Amino acid sequence: MALFDRFSNSDNSEMTFIDHLEVLRGTIVRSLSAVLIASLVLFIYRDWIMDNVITGPINPDFITYRIFCQLSHFLQLGDSLCMPPVKVSMQSTTFGGQFLSSISMAFVGGIIIAFPFVFYQIWAFIKPALKEKELKNTRFMIFWVSFYFFLGAAFGFFVLGPFTFNFLASFQLGTKGVITTIPTFADYLNNLTNLILGCGIAFELPVIVFLLTKIGIITPKFLSTTRKYAAVIILIVAAFITPSPDWYSQLIVFIPLYTLFEFSIFVSRWAHKSVKNSEDEEWD
Repeated sequence: MALFDRFSNSDNSEMTFIDHLEVLRGTIVRSLSAVLIASLVLFIYRDWIMDNVITGPINPDFITYRIFCQLSHFLQLGDSLCMPPVKVSMQSTTFGGQFLSSISMAFVGGIIIAFPFVFYQIWAFIKPALKEKELKNTRFMIFWVSFYFFLGAAFGFFVLGPFTFNFLASFQLGTKGVITTIPTFADYLNNLTNLILGCGIAFELPVIVFLLTKIGIITPKFLSTTRKYAAVIILIVAAFITPSPDWYSQLIVFIPLYTLFEFSIFVSRWAHKSVKNSEDEEWD
């Protein structure tokens, strides 16, 4: 209701509550339409996407495996960063399993592709409720939110995906080899989706920090004091993700995630300084 109250105090004061609901309905319809159109296109080309995109992280010839192995040799680390190829055979345990998975694959892909348009629609709905000062603090919001989302999605697909599936597929419980891992495609797709969308959302940290600093919920000092705890948490996450216990592999995952945290501190300082300058101008 607070959002609608802000709307009523804006230039659109003549709009009723029902009018706002109608605008919201249009926002939802346009967003879902964009997702469904993108999903339909992906479903039409589902075989190509399956062969060249979805199964990429478990393909021994995937670009990530080649780049990390070449990097390992360039740094004279031997095969430390070369992930051993694993053979993954997946199964579908129901008659409609592959069909339902193809729909799920297309829908998730549609969400990822249509994300900038969907966020634009949400932003266009919220924007009239913001004050002029608040709008100044949110310039290029659509670009930065979309940029960090796609950056995180790419990190999840090209880095975390190969590391995670390589480790899980090669992990063996016991020494006699009596257990064979034969995952279902639905299980693989769920894990891949969680990695891509999870990283996409996680990489929104600088944007979230910027907004929270602007409204005074967090400060750069608070983030700086939690730096050591963040480093430990990120190291633990990197240790679980990487396929081998050597520090080279863990560093590959740790560096981007910790860099993102440090960059968020920089963003918070910049936002905090901007708020202080605005307050000083008002007092003057």
